[in-house]
Amino acid sequence: MPDTKYKVVADKILFCCVLLLSLFGLVMQYSAGSYGAMLETGDSFFYVKKQAVALAVAIAVYLAMTMTDTRHYFKFRYIILGIAVILLALVFVPGVGVENYGATRWINLGFTTFQPSDFAKFALVIFIAACFSKKSAVTFGNMLPVLFASLIICVLIMLEPNMSITMCVAFVVVIMLFVGGAKFKHFALMAAPAVLAVIALIAIEPYRLKRIAAFLDPWSSPLGEGYQLIQSYYALGAGGLFGVGLFNSRQKYLFLPFAESDFIFSVIGEELGWFGCLIVMLIYGVIIWRGILIALRASSRFDSYLAAGITSVIAVQTILNIAVVTGSIPPTGLPLPFISAGGTSLVMFMSGVGILERIAAKSHKSIAHHKMY
Repeated sequence: MPDTKYKVVADKILFCCVLLLSLFGLVMQYSAGSYGAMLETGDSFFYVKKQAVALAVAIAVYLAMTMTDTRHYFKFRYIILGIAVILLALVFVPGVGVENYGATRWINLGFTTFQPSDFAKFALVIFIAACFSKKSAVTFGNMLPVLFASLIICVLIMLEPNMSITMCVAFVVVIMLFVGGAKFKHFALMAAPAVLAVIALIAIEPYRLKRIAAFLDPWSSPLGEGYQLIQSYYALGAGGLFGVGLFNSRQKYLFLPFAESDFIFSVIGEELGWFGCLIVMLIYGVIIWRGILIALRASSRFDSYLAAGITSVIAVQTILNIAVVTGSIPPTGLPLPFISAGGTSLVMFMSGVGILERIAAKSHKSIAHHKMY
């Protein structure tokens, strides 16, 4: 007789890969951020300590997610989306929102800060999964609630401003529309206004146009907009095939901005080389593969769409981060899932993995139940 209890780790391969990347992230954050942390705070382990606390919280939240029935997400989908909208709006309230590097993206909790956009990505995925589990995206009318909710989330994130997360959300929405059954003509209809919106967003903010120019020719502004990308090239180029050795990065000595967060993959390339980067990318590939399998084997339509959406968030953000540091797309700030410094990001991604594990456990139990009969 099959076990009636759900397993905390239903997909051991997925969990091991995620835990491995999270622990590897602690190592790389020390390597990439120790020098800067020592100068700023007098403690070379500053970033590592913060991330270790975040990892402990993330594991606790992961366990909670594995024990939470996904039907609750469906039931409270409007409340979850509403909380995301409220949190995104709170960053604009004086005294609540925290401004840094010209952007207001964080909420001050007193003892730490919280980035609502990281929560909003997954809240929107839950809402879209619920919508498509009731009515697939075969008609434009069925897509309207999803498009309206996505527009609200994207506009609020864009106002922070945060172009990178907006791009991530937009790509995830497109993937979920495709999975939900949207037709080619639907994407064609949305393509023109989307392109016009992107052009308008670039036109109203001159710094975005400068970033595109720096992407096309970073050496035209080596000490300005092109500086970060050039330093990333130096790091990746110095690494060669096998790297200069762990903890031996030169670019982390304040040459490469945000080495411990947005550009940590550059330090990985410098210290561990092309083969090190390849191994990291393969681990991400395994995580995405396991997520796709969980979505395909899910015991309900909602669980299937939810797993597909969570997997899309992980895949899109990983691809965008690596594309930025390698100069494949214009520079934009986006953390590498599980590895980059950032407590909110780590907690939310681990939460997503916890939901995936719950879905996997439900599908395993469903298969065992059918076999019994």
